[in-house]
Amino acid sequence: MSNLITEKKYRIKIPEGKKKERLDTFLTNCIENATRSKIQKLIEANLVTVNGNFVKPSHHVQPADYVEATIPIAPRPEETEPEEIPLNIIYEDDYLIIVNKPPGMVAHPAYANYTGTLVNALLYHSQKLSNINEPSRPGIVHRIDKDTSGLLVVAKDDWTHAKLAEQFSRHSIEREYWAVAWGLFKEKSGEINFNITRSKSDRKKFTTSNSEGKTATTFYNMLEEFEFASLVKLNLKTGRTHQIRVHLSGIGHPIFGDGTYGGRQLVYGSTLPKLKSRLQNLLDLMPRQALHAKTLGFMHPHKNEFVKFDSPLPGDMITLLDKLRIKNT
Repeated sequence: MSNLITEKKYRIKIPEGKKKERLDTFLTNCIENATRSKIQKLIEANLVTVNGNFVKPSHHVQPADYVEATIPIAPRPEETEPEEIPLNIIYEDDYLIIVNKPPGMVAHPAYANYTGTLVNALLYHSQKLSNINEPSRPGIVHRIDKDTSGLLVVAKDDWTHAKLAEQFSRHSIEREYWAVAWGLFKEKSGEINFNITRSKSDRKKFTTSNSEGKTATTFYNMLEEFEFASLVKLNLKTGRTHQIRVHLSGIGHPIFGDGTYGGRQLVYGSTLPKLKSRLQNLLDLMPRQALHAKTLGFMHPHKNEFVKFDSPLPGDMITLLDKLRIKNT
């Protein structure tokens, strides 16, 4: 296998109607599996130009700008290597690990992300992980999106993995997410029932449907309301890819900061200069979707008792909520 570094080039024209946005934030949302820190390093290494000019990560792009980026891509290694990456472990015993994943970390190696993943960190931490999955996914029972933070359960042996997977398949796992969503909900609690299917216009995205795709149910409860956003608790009956993000976007309340499903558009305040500026500043502070997998509960396969774990909100969501609580005067 060659050890030469390959590269992928992007040339993006900012569309009409697009709001001004920081260059690093814009590219993080445009390029699959990119993180803001990686994008910033590329910009600082002069691998990104705007209209042919080198600029800073904080440069704001606007409609009609041309952004060009060169992304170095290392070839896929023959084996996933252990890496000394800090892990926030909530609980661990001889059979499983509960990890609080930070935002920006990919669960397992995949195209353009063969290092720095949760699996790389787990291989360094533990000599014992299940082997049911393909070799690049040892121990991984389920996943959450790269830019979603929160709890994951990891299996140390195949029997534990199989028993946990059965619970996910039966939808008996208790999963609670907290999200900041655009707008104020008419009902303080409710149930979202839309099928989820791949978008016909963009195969990397999903969309709601009344007939096509897989059935999906999300329950929501209002926790706190702000001037133009809400803190919402969400529970999954099913576990479809991007389910919460797609469901909330489908009912007109996309998750704040979610560039894939409408959460980086100024849903409110675009005609009020003072509010518009405040909202843009908040979006700059939250370069990802404001979604956190807060609670995880299941029957422990060996103890035969229900166990439940909770994790605090990450710093970026706490900062966002603190600023949302300050009324715009």
